[in-house]
Parts: sequence; C-alpha cells; structure tokens
Amino acid sequence: MTEIEIGRGKRGRRAYSFDDIAVVPSRRTRDPKEVSIAWQIDAYRFELPFLAAPMDSVVSPAQAIAIGQLGGLGVLNLEGLWTRYEDPQPLLDEIATISDEALATRRLQEIYSAPIDPELIKQRIKEVRDSGVVTAAALSPQRTAEFSKAVVDAGVDVFVIRGTTVSAEHVSGAAEPLNLKQFIYELDVPVIVGGCATYTAALHLMRTGAAGVLVGFGGGAAHTTRNVLGIQVPMATAVADVAAARRDYMDESGGRYVHVIADGGVGYSGDLAKAIACGADAVMIGAALARGTDAPGKGFHWGMEAVHEELPRGKRVNLGTVGSTAEILTGPSHTPDGTMNLFGALRRAMATTGYSELKEFQRVEVTVNPAQPR
Repeated sequence: MTEIEIGRGKRGRRAYSFDDIAVVPSRRTRDPKEVSIAWQIDAYRFELPFLAAPMDSVVSPAQAIAIGQLGGLGVLNLEGLWTRYEDPQPLLDEIATISDEALATRRLQEIYSAPIDPELIKQRIKEVRDSGVVTAAALSPQRTAEFSKAVVDAGVDVFVIRGTTVSAEHVSGAAEPLNLKQFIYELDVPVIVGGCATYTAALHLMRTGAAGVLVGFGGGAAHTTRNVLGIQVPMATAVADVAAARRDYMDESGGRYVHVIADGGVGYSGDLAKAIACGADAVMIGAALARGTDAPGKGFHWGMEAVHEELPRGKRVNLGTVGSTAEILTGPSHTPDGTMNLFGALRRAMATTGYSELKEFQRVEVTVNPAQPR
C-alpha cells in the first residue's frame, strides 16, 4: 500500500474506518430467508455472529443469559461491579443519575476501587452456566494470572482476555508477565484474545493458540484512547489487515483457522455488515446493546478504561434507549438509523449482494467513499 509523506522524517499509510467504505451489490440477489448468519467457534455454534462486550453497562449475569437465549454470546466482565459487590444494582442506578460528567468519572473511580472477590467470580459464572447457555467471561491481561483459576474452576466455556491492546510479548521489569502461549496451552477451554490492530500483532497472537482474536482499540463509543494516548487504527483497515494475517497463519499452521472478531466501531447495522465484508467472522458489540431498555446501564455506557485510577481513557456517555435487546438484535425496528434489528439488516445486506453464508460475504466487493454524516 502506498505511503503518504507526513513530513520529511515521517511517512504513514492511509487507513479507513467503516464510515469510509461501502459494500457493492453484485450481479445476483437472493431471498433473505435463504441467508445463514450462524457462526461457530470451537464446539459452540451461535445463530447470531456476535459477542456482547464485557462492559457493566451492557452485560449483567441476567443479560448474558438473555443474549445467549437470543442466539448470541454475552461476555461477563469479571473485573466489574458484579464481582466487586453482592448487589451492584443501587450503584448502577446511581451512575445513571449523575448529571456532571467530571463527577461521573470521579465517582466511577471510587466505585470500582472496591476489591474483586474470587467467590463472586465463581457465583456469577455459575449463575449463567446454570441457565444452560454458553458461558463466556473476560479478564484483562493484568488480572488473568491472578483470577484465571477461579474462572476455570467455575466452569466457563469461553475465556476472553481483553485489553486496550494485547500483545503476545509483553515486556516488564516490575513483574513476571503473562506467558500467553503457555497459558492458552494449559487451558481446556477456547481463548479469545485482543485487542490488536495490525497484521504483525495479530499473527503473533494467533501463534499463541488463541481460538479468536479481537480487532480494535480506541474506537468504541465510550473510549477516549485517541485523545489520551494518541492511539487509534481505523477499523476497516485493521480488520482487513488481521484477516490477511489469518490467511497467512492458516498456510503457516497447516490449516488452523483463527476467528477474527471486530471489536469497536460497530455502532450501527451497516457497520456490522462492513466488518464482515472486511474479513471479520463476528463482531463484539457494546454501544449498540447499551441502548437497550433492559440494558444494565439504562442507556448510559462506559468501559473499564473509564475507571482507571490514574489515567482514565474513557467516559460515561448517554446513548439513550431505542428498544429492547431482542428488538435491537433481531427486530422489529422502529427507527430508520440502523440502531435496531442489526442482524435482520446483515441478513438483508447479504441477500442484496447475493451471498448466503458469512464466509462467502467476506469476499464481497467494497468501495472507498467519503464518510457520510450519520
């Protein structure tokens, strides 16, 4: 790809967000009823190709169960309120009532300063597992070694290691870093790890034995990573680069397939279709689900980046509500802006362009066009 001269001492690639591209219709169309959007990771098959982001505003144990029953995978945040407090509902209610944003950040830091209870980790996972849905839970790389035994002992089905950016090689002179390859090798459950946003970083994560990699950092609705750290990679380019790493890793490994999951920038149904078109197998959704009338955050949305005690890289945002989680995922929609019936829209996008399977739709033609206003 051609590099652009930023100045005499620096060059950079032109990269694209989902807003910068569009899917191109082909010569064939088909009936949306003939389209399958199911996907499978390891032994687990899902009717909807998405994971609900491990954020307290999006996934509670009850919501993880509901999302599983709707055909998706709800990922519980094991460093959130549900593993720090026996009953976090009063605190969720309080977060939704703070009017001043600066006060909201300070209060979030105070609330999340309570210690994580390993017994609550086991209790929350058991609650989801007992419902019969596939159970997924997430830890940050910094907390994985400390709490992973409690997670595995509780019987989690899918383990997610999620951070702003996760590398296969973390250098630290202060503490023994997590040996990701050894950790994954010793686990009996599939591991999804990320985020990453470059070909090289993704290839190294795939070599650790991960079942899936999360693509993206700094692009979520509640993140301020670009403002605070200056770090961001536009998602269309990031997903396409990581999909290329998957293809090359398949050749290198003799056919081992690692799932690519777009994590960030998927706020509307059209973004979802474009993520798959760029090579994603599934998406991780946060903000879109936070708009649910039954979401734990009551229309407010924040991530763990927002509660960091020294350098918050996120904020609490008021997204409002549009409908129930079921309506947001599978309709019917009552809005014309792509915030509801996300997967009905994906199915129709695939039908309009003539594709019947997700992996086929990854080959659809896309065009680059100036970002359009929402």
